[in-house]
Amino acid sequence: KATMKSLRFISAEAFVSNAEFARKSLGGVAHNLFPLLFKASYLLEQGEVIHDLVENWPLVDFNMGKLLGTTVDYQEDLSHRTCSVCLESCLTGLRDYVLNHPSPYVKRLKVVDLTGIKDVEVQFCECKKTMGRWARTQLLSKLCLELLVYLQQTQCNPGAFEISVDVLIDLFVTERNYEVVMQALLKKCCCPLKICCVSFRSDNLDLQKFFYIIKLTDPSSLRKLEIVHNVRLEMEHLEILFNSIHFPLLMSLTLPARTFNVQRFTATEEQMLTNIGEKMGEMTQLTELSMPFSILTGRIQKLLSPLKTPLKMLDVSNCSLNHADIAYLANSFHVNHLEALDLSGHKILDLYPSIFFKLLSHSSSVLRILTLEDCNIQDTHVNMLILGLSPCQKLQEFKFLGNPLSSQALKDLFTFLCELPMLKNVEFPVPRDCYPIGITYPIDDASLCRFDHQKYESVAEDLNLILLQANREDVKASTPLFGSYDAAVQETNNELGAYLIKSFKETLEKFTTSLNKMS
Repeated sequence: KATMKSLRFISAEAFVSNAEFARKSLGGVAHNLFPLLFKASYLLEQGEVIHDLVENWPLVDFNMGKLLGTTVDYQEDLSHRTCSVCLESCLTGLRDYVLNHPSPYVKRLKVVDLTGIKDVEVQFCECKKTMGRWARTQLLSKLCLELLVYLQQTQCNPGAFEISVDVLIDLFVTERNYEVVMQALLKKCCCPLKICCVSFRSDNLDLQKFFYIIKLTDPSSLRKLEIVHNVRLEMEHLEILFNSIHFPLLMSLTLPARTFNVQRFTATEEQMLTNIGEKMGEMTQLTELSMPFSILTGRIQKLLSPLKTPLKMLDVSNCSLNHADIAYLANSFHVNHLEALDLSGHKILDLYPSIFFKLLSHSSSVLRILTLEDCNIQDTHVNMLILGLSPCQKLQEFKFLGNPLSSQALKDLFTFLCELPMLKNVEFPVPRDCYPIGITYPIDDASLCRFDHQKYESVAEDLNLILLQANREDVKASTPLFGSYDAAVQETNNELGAYLIKSFKETLEKFTTSLNKMS
């Protein structure tokens, strides 16, 4: 639906729509109009105007989230438009801000904040070309290095070296952009544009390189750390990381699969786990913890009880938790603060229904996001599930893909879900009766798409009709077969694919060598 624009915004659009005229006239524009013109240029994808606005930015700060977010003159939030044309113009404009001499303005810019940019699945920009987090990391690093080379080679404005602008960014580093990011961070002190890492994500990176680059990011001011997928971090490496580096401001930590595996733990390893728990206890800001696909049977208390601050987000999906673990969660001081919880991969309604009820009832006043994928929730559990979810009146997202539920059971569940006033997003499984008889759960990837698509569409229509009749058009219901959209994975999937093929090839070669030795 169209968003109202003020007369000022309409005038700003008219001004920037003629790029040549706008660029010539910038010298006569009042400083306080720059934010207005920036948002109008961003909406119209006027790259050249964006570049010139940033190059001559007259204010002390440049905050992308605030500039593109809801403003008095135009309510629509544009911060989820990661338009390649606009973002590249912004960043090159920033480089030229340093080089521009003489500028009609006094250089007052001190802080550029790029962390408010949101990567989403559907893009509304005209060019349809996006610049994700990885590409923004790459481009900013490249521009910083180019800037240094240029300043050292040419007899340019000596005042350029006196400029110091902190550029706050969420870095995303993989093997492919490691070298350029590492160089930019190493030379940060000499560069007028100072990369300040607020959150750091690494994937597909050698452990040695990870340990080296994380030290360059200034860990003392890091708020979020995501170590995912193809970083081979195991428990002993995590202990070394926490022993050698302090993260006093860390709010959010994500660890790769199999960081922990408590099967056949030795006394030394038990002590290591205790040490890690204590180190996390020193992170007094930590409120989000994600450790999917680690094996943590019976050890959740050991890991979480040292924490001083209650967790708001916990992902323990596929962690082979037992009754003691769920009981600890249900009775811990975290439970009344949990806004997001992922317990996927555990047969909780089968094995621990009463303790799960307790967990839901204790977190119901704050719980916003609940994920129960591949939990073997069957038709016989639906009434129980409805009972458990009834107190969760703040629930906004409920994801339960991969559960063997029939079409009828889904309809009963949806009838109840309509009553949750804050609900916005539901991810539901393909009904069991759409699959061939005898299908076993969890369904493997090869069989996942082998269902009756026509029947599924018909059921999905019925479910949407239930929402419609309850006046709940605000609820989005979908079945993302291979899980929810992940912008970071999407952006780097070619590199990750190549990495997996390489790993597979190496494994085959080792196997062949072993066979040859045996024969």
